[in-house]
Amino acid sequence: MSMFCYQCQETAKNEGCTVKGVCGKDADVANLQDLLVFVLKGISVYAEKAKEEGLDLSDKTAPFIMEGLFATITNANFDAERFEDLIDEAFELRDEVQEKFEKVYKENHGEEFSGELPEHATWYSDDISDYYDKGTDVGVLETEDVDVRSLRELATYGLKGIAAYGDHARVLGKQKDEIDRFAQKCLAATTDDSMSVDDLVGLVMETGEMSVETMALLDEANTSTYGHPEPTDVNIGVRDNPGILISGHDLKDMEELLEQTEGTGVDVYTHSEMLPANSYPAFKKYDHFVGNYGNSWWKQDKEFETFNGPILMTTNCITPVKDSYKDRIFTTGMAGYPEVTHIPDRKEGESKDFSEIIELAKTCDSPVQLEEGTIPGGYARNTVMSVADKVIEAVENGDIGRFVVMGGCDGRFNSREYFTDVAKELPEDAVILTSGCAKYRYNKLDLGDIGGIPRVLDAGQCNDSYSLAYIALQLKEAMGVDDINDLPISYDIAWYEQKAVCVLLALLSLGVKGIRLGPTLPAFVSENVLNVLVDKFDIKPTGDAKEDVAAIMAGE
Repeated sequence: MSMFCYQCQETAKNEGCTVKGVCGKDADVANLQDLLVFVLKGISVYAEKAKEEGLDLSDKTAPFIMEGLFATITNANFDAERFEDLIDEAFELRDEVQEKFEKVYKENHGEEFSGELPEHATWYSDDISDYYDKGTDVGVLETEDVDVRSLRELATYGLKGIAAYGDHARVLGKQKDEIDRFAQKCLAATTDDSMSVDDLVGLVMETGEMSVETMALLDEANTSTYGHPEPTDVNIGVRDNPGILISGHDLKDMEELLEQTEGTGVDVYTHSEMLPANSYPAFKKYDHFVGNYGNSWWKQDKEFETFNGPILMTTNCITPVKDSYKDRIFTTGMAGYPEVTHIPDRKEGESKDFSEIIELAKTCDSPVQLEEGTIPGGYARNTVMSVADKVIEAVENGDIGRFVVMGGCDGRFNSREYFTDVAKELPEDAVILTSGCAKYRYNKLDLGDIGGIPRVLDAGQCNDSYSLAYIALQLKEAMGVDDINDLPISYDIAWYEQKAVCVLLALLSLGVKGIRLGPTLPAFVSENVLNVLVDKFDIKPTGDAKEDVAAIMAGE
């Protein structure tokens, strides 16, 4: 069975994966993901029609839409059975939304609805084998016009990032009606063949605006629940106790794991994108919270082996699981992997039950030490703005020549050494603002500080990219410049998956120009769409590190 997927930066030949994903997902899973998105679009079509009749169903549709889209982002879920179940649930929800729409339509018009509907709203089967067959027909290639396809996918991938961030916020009790309504509006719009290219460009820009709203909402959810991150020297060594390694992005899972491991003799370590959890005041009170183990997501195949204890994957980024640790890796939330134990969602008012992981940890050896020392973290918006006067003074007297935003994702390809080279090449008056796992390319370099301000200011997870936008907007006000592009800030962004697309669209919606994007430009952006982005926003590919640094420091 064939597939087609080009949603991540590592897609084959920078064109598309057609046999098996570079990420490791097989054609069956890829096609089931496509079918799930297809049915989510059908739900959205009915929900939008209901909205036209005065009935807002977004409180019903949005939580499931967001979870469903979250499950399809790169490296989140490789389990075909989980997708079969999600598609079953999607059909049930579509039926429910359809029934509500048809009822309100009849009440309003005195007759049954008989208008045209896209296949997303009508196709159905109760035969699981049909899911696999249908999945081959409903992927991105169903849109024949390459520019329309490009814009539809750009909006959809941005929405997948919004879905991930929105789901994290919802877990912490925060949601926003306008974001929920946009989720269904955006998906429904991708089925509308009457939308022009200009209409779709508008949809993409609105996706960027909603990306800013969603990241702000998640920032509020995280900081109101766990406090503002504080400057922290994070330990990267190990202790002699058995440990549990927690990876992914979900802070609620982090909280509940720390609560349940307290007093058990089991230590907790973060991995990859959970590193920023070390900077939250709410988590610092736990003596058995040791620090961070290892590096970026793509090194987990080796680092999970040497950790020795159980691993909890709370979200993406899971890679193909090796037999050497298959019996001690667990998934939860929207993450999943075949034959790997999945920790069920929490019931209303209860915590998730991590007892199986904790009991296993007690039988395991302590982690093998990979490195020692500390790395700095906790430089999110609250910390940076608390010393804004010091930062502005350093800019005005020339001590800081430029800020370089180097947030985003890490990945396997050697071409990502570019970001290490840029960090090394930047002059000593340049400060790197970062978030996301791209930081692992340079966060262990000794780059020093400028008057006590570290030259790498780590705002946190990719989820925390809002901090970087907020800092820029606040500096714009404080320094009295009219345009965000007049600030001494350049953008050299590493992208990998759909949350990075969400962040990119957020920056564009704020009017940021001149972004360098790499290590390759997205395969899903057609030549004509790229030309629009270049003309309007001066987006450019990353190039030679030395030449790029010279241009960056010259404000180009």
